[in-house]
Amino acid sequence: MHVESRRNSRPVAFAIFSLVAGAVGWFASFELLTEYIKTLQLTDYVPNCNVSILVTCGPNMDSWQGSILGFSNTIIGVAAFMAPMFVGAALLAGARFSRWFWVTYQVGLLLGIVFVFWLFSQSVFVLGTLCPWCMVVWSVTIPLFWFTLPHPYASGEVAVSPRTRALFTQLRSWAWVLVLICVIAIAFLAQVQLDWIAEFSRA
Repeated sequence: MHVESRRNSRPVAFAIFSLVAGAVGWFASFELLTEYIKTLQLTDYVPNCNVSILVTCGPNMDSWQGSILGFSNTIIGVAAFMAPMFVGAALLAGARFSRWFWVTYQVGLLLGIVFVFWLFSQSVFVLGTLCPWCMVVWSVTIPLFWFTLPHPYASGEVAVSPRTRALFTQLRSWAWVLVLICVIAIAFLAQVQLDWIAEFSRA
């Protein structure tokens, strides 16, 4: 009975989401990294993400924004997306994390979503491009942040007051709305600046 209770208390849906989102983000980052390495090896190499003048990752790779810490941002992605995969796999295995772990993980996701919005602004308003693999990274980082933010407190993994838990439970129920707002805002600003609908309609 006790074993069955613990099994049922595992956040299976959240764990699978973290694992899948992390894997998708890792794959997109790895693809960008391999394409970046190929451009360094072959001067005439055309990355597989160069679809058109607008939908391309070439200018992003070659810009200083693409190497904000002095090395390719793709390396950051390959390393960082290991975290949600680890969290998802560990939760599926029945692990329980301390408060400090959740806080550290959430701070990392906060830095990630801030980085995503900064990269989006640079890509759209400065470079004038939409990088396909970058957009995949954005599409998983945003929900990872919003769904992870309330999870440990709403689920009881981290002990908080009943009022605080109720607030985070409410936030968790609205997480998908916050994700949708972020996605719509990105799509709207990109449309205003780049008219990506017209670009895709010509494709």
